Amino acid sequence: MSDEATQVFSVWAPHADQVRLRLDDPEGPAHDLQQASGGWWISDIPMLKHQRYAYEVHNDDGWSKPLPDPRTRSQPDGIHGFSEVVVTDFAWSDEQWTGRGLSSMILYELHVGTFTPAGTLDAAVEKLDYLVELGVNTVELMPVQPFGGERNWGYDGVDWYAVHEAYGGVDGLKRFVNAAHARGLAVVLDVVYNHFGPDGNYVGMFGPYTAAGATGWGDVVNLSGPDSDEVRAYVLGAVRQWLGEFHIDGLRLDAVHAYDDRLAYSIMEDMSIVAAELEGINGRPRTLIAESDLNNPRLITERAAGGYGLDGQWVDDIHHGIHTLITGEDHAYYKDYGDIEVLADTLRMGWRYNQTYSAYRRRTHGRALDLAHTPAWRLVTYTTTHDQVGNRAAGDRPSMNLSPTQQVLKAALIYLSPFTPMLFMGEEFGARTPFPFFISHTDEHLLDATREGRRAEFASAGWADEEIADPADPETFHAAKLDWTFTAQQQEIFDAYRRLLALRTDLRIAHPDLRDWFVETGGNEKRWLAFGHGEYLLVANLSDQPVTAPFGGELVYSFTRPSISNEDTKLGAWEFALLRRGA
Repeated sequence: MSDEATQVFSVWAPHADQVRLRLDDPEGPAHDLQQASGGWWISDIPMLKHQRYAYEVHNDDGWSKPLPDPRTRSQPDGIHGFSEVVVTDFAWSDEQWTGRGLSSMILYELHVGTFTPAGTLDAAVEKLDYLVELGVNTVELMPVQPFGGERNWGYDGVDWYAVHEAYGGVDGLKRFVNAAHARGLAVVLDVVYNHFGPDGNYVGMFGPYTAAGATGWGDVVNLSGPDSDEVRAYVLGAVRQWLGEFHIDGLRLDAVHAYDDRLAYSIMEDMSIVAAELEGINGRPRTLIAESDLNNPRLITERAAGGYGLDGQWVDDIHHGIHTLITGEDHAYYKDYGDIEVLADTLRMGWRYNQTYSAYRRRTHGRALDLAHTPAWRLVTYTTTHDQVGNRAAGDRPSMNLSPTQQVLKAALIYLSPFTPMLFMGEEFGARTPFPFFISHTDEHLLDATREGRRAEFASAGWADEEIADPADPETFHAAKLDWTFTAQQQEIFDAYRRLLALRTDLRIAHPDLRDWFVETGGNEKRWLAFGHGEYLLVANLSDQPVTAPFGGELVYSFTRPSISNEDTKLGAWEFALLRRGA
């Protein structure tokens, strides 16, 4: 319950012919709700702060067990327990925070449960000064909505208005945001509106929240079928809550390509309208970033020009192009990459597929993006993410397989490009801890099904069973917790990351005039890559053999010591050099 919400109990339950409210516990008093219009049921009983409650619905199968409120704000006893009334009275102190738009963001993605030993939002607050020192200015939290058990990536959330209790609940998230703003850090929250998690998903007993079909992670959300107006209002209400009451600066929208939205107005357009309305209240930017596999520029095109009006989207293509060249991996979706000219074209055009053929998909994919009219900062790029690590059999990080020189080379290619950069927690010091997929579903059948699904998926990609981390084993989760004791080598990597991020800001890499943005290569034999704009140029060797690139200038920064003249740059294996031209 937020400040603006009704002070009496109400629930949307068009599937029920009767609804009753159970207070305090399963044996507590029950009260009948009265049917209202549009499938809503309402009671005149006032909501009292911290009161426990649940709903019971009646249909042809009889009465259900006590069920959590679909709009629950707190689940103190977990996703199967009673809901708790939350009346917000948080004392914010971020009145001076003016916000941050995507064009100036340097994002840091973290998972609350493994970021610190304690695995809470309050513990994460203690690391915010470290992030400021590193040079990032935006924290992107992986999903914090409640899930089954105590261990989960967060993409199995079921209560879209609540915060996982073990992380700190509603007030824990507000304390985190308030503390981040005090340090000049924006906060982006990862949210999942394409499916509900399989454990504790009771919304279908109330109404048609889902539709026919599955996303691969759960049932499709009913965004455009019969009775979908209330489901869309349910989603948009959550968007408004996070961006409004919680002072969240932006949302990362998980897998929007899995939205089953066939209406003339996309729900993404509606989200952008909500964000614009809230931004208009106090002038703080509200950012919406999509994860999309569509390569469709409509997502990040302004609404006035016929687009959805989102601020940006993740772009896996640049990651894939760099990863395949440095690691040599070419399985599964990597088969479309591994060519330096492909990477160069991706850097020129923003993404890999522009109505071009994909061998992996076995069809034509994508639509051309015009970087002359679409700012490069709308594309979020990275050396790795939770997906690119965790969707490997053992959850091994790049830093567990690459040399420090290779790691810093990847970082330079991302942070010195005009696209918006994002780090995944721990990469900045070459973390040696894995980040495998982990779960703790409360249903053994779900655990077994998840294990088998992972085995089948990895087998198709060529991994052996013995390489696959058991997602339900508590040790899989504990192994993922970051080790914050740096070795001398890790400190060296951290210092390089910090220097690269400072250069990005100092040299205004994020704001190039893309009319003079260029990318050149030495081809697949020499495998040097050069890109830049204005007076600055990055020259990199994406091979394990020395190369000479026909660009010279004054050395601004390099992790190693390449040989540079006014005419050319000699680079050893995996070396790079940031040059000032015309010196």
